[in-house]
Amino acid sequence: MELAVGSTNPVKIDAVERTLERYEPTVTAVDVDSGVAEQPWSIEETVTGAENRARQALAVTDADYGVGLEGGVARLDGTPGLFLIMWGAVTDGNRLECGGGPTLRLPDGVAERVDDGAELGPVMDDLLGTEAIAEAEGAAGVLTDGLTNRTRALGEAVASSFGPFVTNYYDIDD
Repeated sequence: MELAVGSTNPVKIDAVERTLERYEPTVTAVDVDSGVAEQPWSIEETVTGAENRARQALAVTDADYGVGLEGGVARLDGTPGLFLIMWGAVTDGNRLECGGGPTLRLPDGVAERVDDGAELGPVMDDLLGTEAIAEAEGAAGVLTDGLTNRTRALGEAVASSFGPFVTNYYDIDD
């Protein structure tokens, strides 16, 4: 199975490879523009970024599937706080499927800085005294004390968006 991932971020590539390893994928990283803000600010914008990445990655390769992953932040109706969200999209050129990963509430101090216009990755790097946390455990790893990490969290978005391509339950008309 040939997959084109619309990113060169090693964590995103690893998430795809690990999640779909049983299909023995060959994964090609493709540098594409998500078409959304560097820090997506809603579920809609985050999903759009993932969809754009998937479509563009497939369009410039001979892969069987294009995969897009996008992290963002959003406020959820009825739930206080600002949340880290992760979405994936997969396309075979005819069909486009989306699925989400975990949703984690951001600490108030982090949320305030993001609300003021900062991007989550640099805010976390500043808080932790690190560089490129988004290419390592990510905010998901830090905020769960390692119960999950960015690779596993993005992997859930991969699994959720790829599922409709590998099971026939989505083809049932009932």
